[in-house]
Amino acid sequence: MSHLKKTITEGKVGLLRNTVAAGVAAIMIAASLSTASAADGDAPATPSWQAGPVTLTFGGFTALESLYRTRYEGTDIGSDFNTKIPFPYQTTNYNVSEFRETARQSRLSILAQGPRSGGMSAEGYFELDFLGDAENANSNESNSYTPRIRVLYGLFRDTDQGFYFLAGQSWSLVTLTRHEMDPRTEMPPLTIDAQYVAGFNWTRNPQVRFVKSWNDQFAVGLSLESPQAQVCPASSATSAVGCNTPSSAVTTVAGTQQLISATALALDFVPDVVLKAVADPGYGHYELYGLGRGFRDRNSTLGQNNTTYSGGVGGSILLPLVPSMLDFQASVLTGSGIGRYGSAQLPDVVVRPDDTLAAIQETDALGGLVFKPNSAWTFYAYGGIETASAAAYTNAAGTVGYGYGSPLYNNSGCLLATGTAAKCAADTKSIEQGAIGTWWKYYQGAMGNLQLGLQGSYTRRETFTGIGGDPSTNMTVIMASFRFYPYQR
Repeated sequence: MSHLKKTITEGKVGLLRNTVAAGVAAIMIAASLSTASAADGDAPATPSWQAGPVTLTFGGFTALESLYRTRYEGTDIGSDFNTKIPFPYQTTNYNVSEFRETARQSRLSILAQGPRSGGMSAEGYFELDFLGDAENANSNESNSYTPRIRVLYGLFRDTDQGFYFLAGQSWSLVTLTRHEMDPRTEMPPLTIDAQYVAGFNWTRNPQVRFVKSWNDQFAVGLSLESPQAQVCPASSATSAVGCNTPSSAVTTVAGTQQLISATALALDFVPDVVLKAVADPGYGHYELYGLGRGFRDRNSTLGQNNTTYSGGVGGSILLPLVPSMLDFQASVLTGSGIGRYGSAQLPDVVVRPDDTLAAIQETDALGGLVFKPNSAWTFYAYGGIETASAAAYTNAAGTVGYGYGSPLYNNSGCLLATGTAAKCAADTKSIEQGAIGTWWKYYQGAMGNLQLGLQGSYTRRETFTGIGGDPSTNMTVIMASFRFYPYQR
């Protein structure tokens, strides 16, 4: 703690130089740790420092985490619940387990709060971890550019008028919160897995948000959020592997300058729009929202753009079944073109044979229980599902399949050790997952707190029927975490 204080006050970069350099410059205007993880739900007794008129509050933790997967995915602490769960034809990945250790989910955060003026106040919030991926960086659901920004925003609040305005990168407004739509009260599942649980709806992306509340019991919010479409993987019209796209359709372009050239970027043209209402009547917390999205592709033959608008409706509840001991939460989101907002990352859209876009109909659902018998122990259990409907088309002769989940796609080799990718289109119909775990604070005191976490999950991937049937696959994951929270008692 003294080293970090010295780093800030003297302007030295120090131990975290390469990753935090850009963030340290922003620290004086933005900052702190969200309640986003594990046993973070307890109100922390965090120390603060005065930097002129600004109060700085530090947060974060160090983490050493390990994972064991029964199938080899080749990913870090954030699992892939969809495309990387292998089939038997991928003989090595399917038959070889995976073990690794990582410290990359360690986190640093700072909250900068200016002096109040009547009912008005302003704050900045900065939070990072080390899960960036320079080679494949994208912003599909969570920013993975380096240094990896989890949250970075400025906020102006007027409690007399009952509103706040937020601009920067934060959790999407679709994410469940504990109270109204207050930042830093988001409630992601308490999992060790950085991808959380299938069925959980969220993103962390740049946005402009306005929220108005009444009597601390009801609030309405509007958020304009950075888009990024999940276009079903394009291939040539003669390919046997899923999601064929007409050869004249252009759905993505490569990044340039500060964006990764190897990453396909959607042809976005409008922000995602979230309109949400929240009620806190005295028992429980209730949310209802609508999501609007726009998609675009380019017909290179006709020289014209094609656009499609879609969206969905969703809601969440949080109930204290036993106050301060047992909480129940549930959420659902249904609509078309909503795949980006689910942890399993199903596709949003496909391209029809006439080059127009079709948004895929999908539904996500999650239920969970969190049990805290005392301040030292937290137990959790979640079950979730993300399911999609087929958006399948054919050419005029009916001999070539297009879109998502076409019965003309070849699945005959998925379950064979002698199979090939060309014989395993295997478009995902549903991802089902259950996860259980615990966090134990085995030390709480003047030094902060030390926590041990254990988690197990089982994920099943079902596919659409094609030539050769509807193969499925599965994966079991066990994770452990040792964390030190120096700023929380």
